[in-house]
Amino acid sequence: MASKFSRSLSPTGAFIGLVFFASSLTPSLMPRSDLVQGALSGACSAIGYMVGVALNWLWKYLELPTPSKWALPVRLASLIAGFSFSSAFLWNAVEWQNSIRVIWHMDKVDGVEPLKLAGVSIAAFVVLLGLGRLFQFAARRISHRIVRFVPRRVSNLLGLTMAALLFWTAGQGLLLKWVLNATDASFQKVDALVDHDIPAPTDGSKTGSAASLVSWEGLGRQGRYFVTSGPNASSIGAFWKQNAREPIRTYVGLNSADTVEARAALALRELQRQKAFDRSILVIIVPTGTGWVDPAAMDTLEFLHRGDVASVAVQYSYLASWLSLMVEPDNGQAAAKALFTEVYSYWKTLPRGQRPHLYLHGLSLGALNSQLSTDIYDVVADPFQGALWSGPPFRSERWRTITDERQSGSPAWLPRFRDGSVVRFANQTTPPEQTDAAWGPMRIIYLQYASDPIVFFETSSFYREPSWMHGTRGPDVSPSFRWIPAITMLQLAFDMAIATTSPIGFGHVYAPEDYIDSWVALTDPVNVDHSDLERLKMRFANPGNP
Repeated sequence: MASKFSRSLSPTGAFIGLVFFASSLTPSLMPRSDLVQGALSGACSAIGYMVGVALNWLWKYLELPTPSKWALPVRLASLIAGFSFSSAFLWNAVEWQNSIRVIWHMDKVDGVEPLKLAGVSIAAFVVLLGLGRLFQFAARRISHRIVRFVPRRVSNLLGLTMAALLFWTAGQGLLLKWVLNATDASFQKVDALVDHDIPAPTDGSKTGSAASLVSWEGLGRQGRYFVTSGPNASSIGAFWKQNAREPIRTYVGLNSADTVEARAALALRELQRQKAFDRSILVIIVPTGTGWVDPAAMDTLEFLHRGDVASVAVQYSYLASWLSLMVEPDNGQAAAKALFTEVYSYWKTLPRGQRPHLYLHGLSLGALNSQLSTDIYDVVADPFQGALWSGPPFRSERWRTITDERQSGSPAWLPRFRDGSVVRFANQTTPPEQTDAAWGPMRIIYLQYASDPIVFFETSSFYREPSWMHGTRGPDVSPSFRWIPAITMLQLAFDMAIATTSPIGFGHVYAPEDYIDSWVALTDPVNVDHSDLERLKMRFANPGNP
């Protein structure tokens, strides 16, 4: 069986598949385990094999000469060359992975487990090859049935087209829908679970308490964590050695009302009940897909302003961000827009000197949807104060436009946009850039790491080197990372899947210390000097210390 399978393999496909396998071992943005590397290498090998088969078909289709007496030597030579090429790259794989780990202050790896890597790669290759052959079989069967009615080449084209439609329908319309519906149901059950280790608030001013307009059960798992976690007035006051206020955290879960408009209206009423508009800072948060709010963002802001902060979020999904973006891409935008409209419409009716400064915030999918929550023409007459968007996904059109229109000479991973009076960028080594121009009435900051694949993934990297790889690399990107057609896009796709496994301060995991610099530039906290900021950063970098 194995011998028959090996004889059925295309030598051209096998050679190019091995070249793709070797290329997949080169570094990208994220360090990879043997398991992840094996899956990536198997996928790359399968695609390389497909390219080789296609080239071989094209050669025969053009009726170019094929010396049959050299078939066996060519097959052996191509396999030897492919394995030699792969072995050379495998020898350097550890050094390439460590080129990332050193920059990220991670322990070096001593070596790879070749048997584990090979086993996973072969399994992934066989599965994808099987799907490819199933597709080929379907295309031939369809072509065979219609060749009696149309010319042969037309039937071949129609066979390929109809097989592609069949596979797409089966994958997207049937199998994927079933899997995602099951996933959504399971996430919904998890979200509804009440963690008895987190008791409902007894303080009537808190969301989820007996006096709240939002029930404890209706908050959902992420909402319950958000309203009960974070610093309190006591811990903030102890840090500053003076009295502090209790931060207000308002949250409305997905099951709290039937429509996004009703949930947004409920959030506004709960804010009013909690007297959130009496605070100096009010933040409209768009959470990630599951409803999670990054504590690194809100805890730091509440400390900087001595607790005089109110924040509000509305859940729009149970699913992880990437699933939510795939299955229900409009839900997050609708929820973000409804919440902003409710809060902003009320906020702008308040006297300008007696209302809080209003800011927007979102991480990842939350950043994308937060950007979509408002149009500049709707607020230009009475603008909110600003926004902090961290880890904006590559699909963020506003972020993309600003990045593309950056000043000449500034890198795509840390752009300078016009005079810096409206938009600034920051990362873990560079706070929002100081410019000669003062801030305007609205401030926007993008916090992004050059090593974040969710920000810098590009489908065009399949055929073109991304602009963020030009010139000087980001401080957290391996100097050994090189663009390889097709391979780089696949590497970045796998990097996205593991982006949140990085150490804090790299990849898609944003550090409190970096939020502090951005919040300071955005909100101008009073009576906070450089030594205070360093002490606050130290507190968050070492959470065990008071």
